[in-house]
Amino acid sequence: MRDSSLKRSLGVDLTRSIKESRVLLVGAGGIGCELLKNLVLTGFGEIHIIDLDTIDLSNLNRQFLFRHEHIKKSKALVRPNDDRRALAPLRPESPSSVRRRANARRAVAKEVAQKFRPDAKLEAHHANIMDPQFNISWFGSFTLVFNALDNLAARRYVNKMCLRANVPLIESGTMGFNGQVQVIKKGESECYDCNPKETPKSFPVCTIRSTPSQAIHCIVWAKSFLVPELFGNSEDESDEVDNTENAENANEVEELRKEALEFKALRESIGTEEGHQKVFDKVFKADIDRLRGMEDMWKTRKAPEPLDSAQLQEQSASIDSAISTKDQKVWSLAENFAVFKDSFNRLGQRLKELQAATSPDQAPPILTFDKDDVDTLDFVAAAANLRAAIFHIETNSKFEIKRMAGNIIPAIATTNAMTAGLCVLQSFKVFQADLAHAKTVFLERSGARAINSESLNPPNPNCSTCSFAQVRVEIDPQRAEFKDLVEILENDLAYTKGVSLTFNDIIIHDPELDDNLTKPFSHFGISNGDVLTVMDQNYEDERVILDVLILERTESTSADSKPAKLLEMVQIPLMPQPPVVPSPEMKQLSISASTADGKPASDAAAADDTLVTGKRKREGEDEGGDRSPGGSNEHSAKRPASRPIVDSSEPIVLDDDDEEGIIELDD
Repeated sequence: MRDSSLKRSLGVDLTRSIKESRVLLVGAGGIGCELLKNLVLTGFGEIHIIDLDTIDLSNLNRQFLFRHEHIKKSKALVRPNDDRRALAPLRPESPSSVRRRANARRAVAKEVAQKFRPDAKLEAHHANIMDPQFNISWFGSFTLVFNALDNLAARRYVNKMCLRANVPLIESGTMGFNGQVQVIKKGESECYDCNPKETPKSFPVCTIRSTPSQAIHCIVWAKSFLVPELFGNSEDESDEVDNTENAENANEVEELRKEALEFKALRESIGTEEGHQKVFDKVFKADIDRLRGMEDMWKTRKAPEPLDSAQLQEQSASIDSAISTKDQKVWSLAENFAVFKDSFNRLGQRLKELQAATSPDQAPPILTFDKDDVDTLDFVAAAANLRAAIFHIETNSKFEIKRMAGNIIPAIATTNAMTAGLCVLQSFKVFQADLAHAKTVFLERSGARAINSESLNPPNPNCSTCSFAQVRVEIDPQRAEFKDLVEILENDLAYTKGVSLTFNDIIIHDPELDDNLTKPFSHFGISNGDVLTVMDQNYEDERVILDVLILERTESTSADSKPAKLLEMVQIPLMPQPPVVPSPEMKQLSISASTADGKPASDAAAADDTLVTGKRKREGEDEGGDRSPGGSNEHSAKRPASRPIVDSSEPIVLDDDDEEGIIELDD
């Protein structure tokens, strides 16, 4: 009965396409839960769900697939005895091992969604979508990808991979009562990066390090400075901290470099009994004493007060470490000290275990802040509150600190449900190959209409993400070297010698680096399905970015065959030239080219005043069409950007728009 209802509603052809599809849903959060339910009930054939998060109490008000008994368990997979170990970084796995692991354990989202349609084919993955096993070949196996993510980096990554795999993407997101759904298809619509995104708010390093005045300053200091210095990579730059070396920040940036040496010594104490004491004495006493010594800094504000660790140690002796679970309570100073000590020891133990399990040839493991990671959130909350107390700033509950640290905007269940429904409706246009009628849809609380839409915009020719070309190169993994790929670029694709090749943002070859030409692809970990990026260094006739998809031969070849072969010939277009921007004078003034005797140089040009730029239409004249945001009307689309100026020894005479007189400008 359900199938027959779908056929009557959608038609036989569309219902068949949906039933035969293989789709990927990235994210099982607020939008993801609603979207998974919609996909199952609409009859999508094979649905893969991928999510890295665990289920939190705060999720239950809008992520209806989860219940109280699912708290602390993976959204995608439920592990036996699931605990904090699930939050440790996952090691790369092959797609086959991911599938085996997913099948071996039950999935929360999968299990609950299966009840809506028992015959639905669902596959769950508990992993990060940016893990290396999810390569272009894996993305290319899907008919359509749905994005239901909550962070910019993962969104941009999925956007890039779908473009490379030439798989349509339905991008979605919500912010309170507002929502948006966008259809992305390579070469046919703009991608996620075609329009620049708002830069996250950042704070000057001098404010974060020396003169905090708000709780958010202390929170950013704890998560973006203290956590990386102790447990992560101190060289990583946070988007929230402005390290620009201007006059105001220069001293603090230099002080940061000096302190890096001190923190190296503190790292050695991580995992020891006295480790928390050494860190506490440095950041909450010694550093504060140094700041108090800068007397000029405190002439107009209250000086910070260092903390006494011995006194806090005594006051917190009887405090149960379980106080950290009371996230709605504003902890006392002694309770913050107890949570700081306990969470520091937990993180130290985790880091030691990861280091013991890491082989010498692997990169050293690190811990990073995650708002859903209990250990790092406890540490940041306690450290931020201790620092706030030092600078006479109001402290906050762990719940409120999590909201501020994670830049969380309250989610509205209704917005998520409407957005998920719009995602499925737009996917129908993709299955019908009818992108001309697909829309970018906006949900807005204010305004005459709650749902607004516009046609898909064409790709931005200057977008560095989607304005690329792509070729496929088949290699013999046993014989192919980088010089074989360079020869293909120069001989088959007519590149000059000025090219650079990068893999995972690491330069492997460029005009000044040819040491790697005789090295095999495996030397850099490049295997089947990986992508190399080619940048043209010929700035006179620079070509667009080229992606080279590496495909390994599965059959043995003779020694006479080429180690690397271009599978199809592709024309690599030139980089688009930047548009000519008229000068301010050309924008402001209506210029009428004149001859020496004051008569128009061209009667035809003078007769057509639509060719004269900068001259506004008089009231009542027809504008020739509606001017939509970002668009142009019919006349302006045909109108030249500027009118040529004819050389003349006479002054240029300009008509004033308000017709109050004549302006004369000397040449």
